[in-house]
Amino acid sequence: MTRIDFVEVALDSLRINRLRSALTMLGVIIGVAAVILLVSLGQGTKNYVEEQFAGLGSNILIVTPGKIETKGGPPIIGSVRHKLTLNDSRILEKKGYLFGGVAPVVFGTAEVRYLNRSRNISILGVTPAFQDVRNLHVEIGSFLGEADVDARRRVCVLGRTVKRELFGNANALGQTVKVAGTLFRVAGIMEKKGISLGIDIDDLVFVPVRTAQELFDIDGLFEILVSVRNKNDLDSGKELATSLLKRAHNRNEDFTITNQAAILSSLYTILDTLTYVLGGIAAISLLVGGIGIMNIMLVTVKERTNEIGIRKAVGARNRDILLQFLFESTALATAGGIVGILAGVAGAYALRLLVPKLPVSIPAWSIFLSFTFSVFVGVFFGVYPAKKAASLNPIEALRYE
Repeated sequence: MTRIDFVEVALDSLRINRLRSALTMLGVIIGVAAVILLVSLGQGTKNYVEEQFAGLGSNILIVTPGKIETKGGPPIIGSVRHKLTLNDSRILEKKGYLFGGVAPVVFGTAEVRYLNRSRNISILGVTPAFQDVRNLHVEIGSFLGEADVDARRRVCVLGRTVKRELFGNANALGQTVKVAGTLFRVAGIMEKKGISLGIDIDDLVFVPVRTAQELFDIDGLFEILVSVRNKNDLDSGKELATSLLKRAHNRNEDFTITNQAAILSSLYTILDTLTYVLGGIAAISLLVGGIGIMNIMLVTVKERTNEIGIRKAVGARNRDILLQFLFESTALATAGGIVGILAGVAGAYALRLLVPKLPVSIPAWSIFLSFTFSVFVGVFFGVYPAKKAASLNPIEALRYE
């Protein structure tokens, strides 16, 4: 018999027992579909996190006051010897030849009031560079200018949520609001960004950085955001920023520079591990499906013992009998794998349609891996029944009823 003959015999056997074949394949179908679906959720989550970071700017270094490290004992609370100042940001902007933008940030919370409406809102003191560094732009009106920063003007830019809650559908441009009891003129409304990494970007108010320092009675900065022009220069940019700030701080490295790409890399490691764990859990059902295939094939060998005896009597070799049953188990697993792939892909797209906010992305490797594993399961769990069939004594097989 040729290999094509083996395939035809295997398919004929599956067609004769359609219901049993379908139930046997069910375990493989569920396993393959579960692997694709769970891996798609994991990959989708990873893509979602990457999009969220990209939406808040790319190639960013975050400089914060205080050195995060432990030497010879527990960290000392209040050990910051030097604050980050506007002078530090000017040095980075002037001498940082690798940097595309430098944005000092002051952070605080305060009550923002318009007429009889008020909200406690996060206030960010920023400079014009913040727009490009953080990829957050004004949509209506204008953003804060350098003249606003230098003159410590009482102007502000409202996030979409703040504008809606305080003004409703009314025009907010040029209106006066109270921020921490101080009158501010509304200069612009930010474009809608929504929630990113758990933070409502639309629920913020932006004021000039110097004005924010006066408002919150501080002379330091919350952080300095630095965008590096070239992604490949992130490490070099970090070294350059460290060198410039140490020189300005009397050689004291009393600040911390965090690479946004490093944070993203750590999240990727966590999400990849989660994806593999979910895929591994789903693959267990494939093994269960393989055990089902072995069980059915053993029953099939028992039922077709007489047929095996006849085949051997007319000249079939043990190898021919082994390949015949091995092809049958592999055909079961392969068919189950194909249907499982279709079910998994359909399930992933159905989830995307039903729950648009749920991140779903189907990586090609998950389809290839799950299908390959299903075929392997068919071969692995089909070997023992096939060997048992091949080892039957032809005389005893012919006598079997």
